[in-house]
Formats: sequence, structure tokens, C-alpha cells
Amino acid sequence: MTEVEGNWTLLTDFILLGFTTDPFLRIIFFVLFLASYILTLTGNLGLMTLIYLDSHLHTPMYFFVGNLSFLDIWYSSVYTPRILFDCLSKNNHMSLAGCAAQFFFSAGLAYTECFLLAFMAYDRFVAICNPLLYTTAMPKKLCIQLVVGAYAAGFANAIIHTGNTFRLHFCGNNVINHYFCDGPPLLKMTCNDIGVYELIVAAVLGSNLLVTTAIIVSSYIGIGAAIVNIRSAAGRRKAFFTCSAHLMSVSLFYGSILIMYLTPNFHHTPNWDKANALFYTVVNPLANPFIYSLRNKDVKAAFKKVWGRFTILK
Repeated sequence: MTEVEGNWTLLTDFILLGFTTDPFLRIIFFVLFLASYILTLTGNLGLMTLIYLDSHLHTPMYFFVGNLSFLDIWYSSVYTPRILFDCLSKNNHMSLAGCAAQFFFSAGLAYTECFLLAFMAYDRFVAICNPLLYTTAMPKKLCIQLVVGAYAAGFANAIIHTGNTFRLHFCGNNVINHYFCDGPPLLKMTCNDIGVYELIVAAVLGSNLLVTTAIIVSSYIGIGAAIVNIRSAAGRRKAFFTCSAHLMSVSLFYGSILIMYLTPNFHHTPNWDKANALFYTVVNPLANPFIYSLRNKDVKAAFKKVWGRFTILK
């Protein structure tokens, strides 16, 4: 649908092309994304359940891990159900309001994850640099305040980002060669000059990335200095191991986000955008619960304990 305003014919809905128009390939994509979504929900819900049931995991570190799992369930649900619908539907239309809503939650959750990962880095810094004062320095009240602060900062920035994007007028062809409403493909459809838009995006993204990156980098500089001063090799390995999962999450999430949004517009191609976006929309929420559990002795022990209780009840 379109609306006429002045000399422009404005778009009021969009058509998402998704990954392919081939019916057979769409079925294959449906199966793959359904399997990944089930694994994402199972992995994150399972990790949250273990953290809730096992008192040994009631520490600041696992409090943040549990909240990351909750965030990843929500984050994945912004994209994957729509992908599954589009794989089976012949009507891939999305209204302007629906596009704005998806864009808002996508931005809000992405910003929130940036802050949450930064606060998790600070938590690791306190645990390694001040182990004797860890529980005192990271009380439950502070952990809750940090998580609430991450959401508040994330969605405050999402309001700015979404308002800045959807104040633009979109005209011409209403086909979006993507699987969700993202910034780069929307910008190709705008009738406006995007100079001011790009300045605001640069300011919002730049300030948030600067703050969160500064927290992460300064935390790991302190962690690195502390690890160097640990005398035993076993102690150094243990300290590094406690940070390895977080470093993997940060690399996967920040890497894909930075590549997507800091690459100049003229370098973006539809297939490149879709492939890169998969890492932070689908792969990252799927990978995180396994990153934090497969090589984690505490989580494995908690799983064995809970599974043992379950089998006894049976």
C-alpha cells in the first residue's frame, strides 16, 4: 500500500524477500531455522533452569549468565518466528508499524546485550582481581541494578534509533531484500537526505560502543595484569578459563554488529547483509548457552545433580 504526500508516493507496507523465493529451498530453510529456534529455546531455558535450581550457581556470574539467556530467548524471538512464517507463507507483507516494532525491539535488545556483556566483563574483573571481596563487591542488589540499567540504556537508545529511522519517508519499490526490517535496506528506500540521520546514528552507536567497549577493555586489562601476577600455571589457566566463554560471546556479538553497522553503505549487498546479520540474530543466541555450559564444570555438575533428582523421581 502507498500514500501520496506532496510529490512523493509513500510506502505504508513492505515485502520481505527473505533468503530465497525457491519453494523447495524455502522448505529447507524452514526446517533449519525451526531446528535452530528449538535448540535456542531449549539451550537457554535449560541453562536458566539449572541456574535457578542449583544453589551453587547462585553467584553474580551465573546471575548475569541467566539474564543473558533470557535476553537471547527474547532476541531470537524477534526474528526467527517471522523467518519461519515467511518460509511457508506466500504473503510476506509487513506493515510500516510492524516494521517499526521489529526494528525497535531489535535495536533495544542489541543495545541491552552490549551493556550486559560489558557489565559481565566488570563482574569477571572483580572476581579475578578481588576474589576475597567478590561477594561483598558484587551484592545481589548491585547485580539487579546493573541488569535493569542495561535494559534501560538499551531501550532508551532504541527509542532514539527507531525515531530517527522512521521519521524518514520511504518511497519507490516496497520490496526489502532481507529477512527482517534492518537499517541498511531501509535506507536504500528513503526519499530523504540521510546526512542528519547518519550523524545521529554515528553519535548513538559511537557513544554506546565507546562506553561499553571501554568497560570491557579496561576490565580485561585489569584481568590480564592480575593473571600475570598469579604465580602458579594452574591458577593462571583457571583465571583465564573463567573469562574464555565471555570473550567468545563478546567476539561473536560485537564482531558481527561492528561489521554490519560501521561498514560504509556502498559496500553493503543484500546477500552480504543477510549472511552477516545471521550471526547476531540467530547464531549468537543459539551459541551462548553452549558456550557457557559445554566446558563449564559447575554447569555440568549442576546438570548431573538435577538429572539425578529427575531420574529418582521417575
